Amino acid sequence: MTPFTENVVTIIRSIPEGKVMTYGQIARLAGSPRAARQVVRILHSMSKKHRLPWHRVVNVKGQIALQEDEAYNEQVLSLEAEGVQVGLGGVIDLEKYQWEPPSGHL
Repeated sequence: MTPFTENVVTIIRSIPEGKVMTYGQIARLAGSPRAARQVVRILHSMSKKHRLPWHRVVNVKGQIALQEDEAYNEQVLSLEAEGVQVGLGGVIDLEKYQWEPPSGHL
C-alpha cells in the first residue's frame, strides 16, 4: 500500500458515527489535494477488505455519489441509522454533519 493509500484508509476509519467527509477533504488530509478520484478508487477496492465505513464519504456538494440503486439505498439507510438526515436527491447538510478532524489528530 502506498503512503497515500494508507493515509486514506486511516482517515476513513476515523470518521465518527453520524458524521461524513468528502472525497476531496480526505484527499487533502491524506496529502494529495487533487486526488479525490483516487479516494473513490480506494474506497471501491478496499472497503470490504478493510471494513471501511464507506457510507460516511460523500461528494463535495454533500451528495451521495453512488448511482446504483442498491448501493445508494444502503448508503442512505446506513447514514440515517447513525442519525444523519439525508434530504431529497441524497443531499446531506455538510454544515451540520461534516467532520473536521482536530489538527494533528490523524
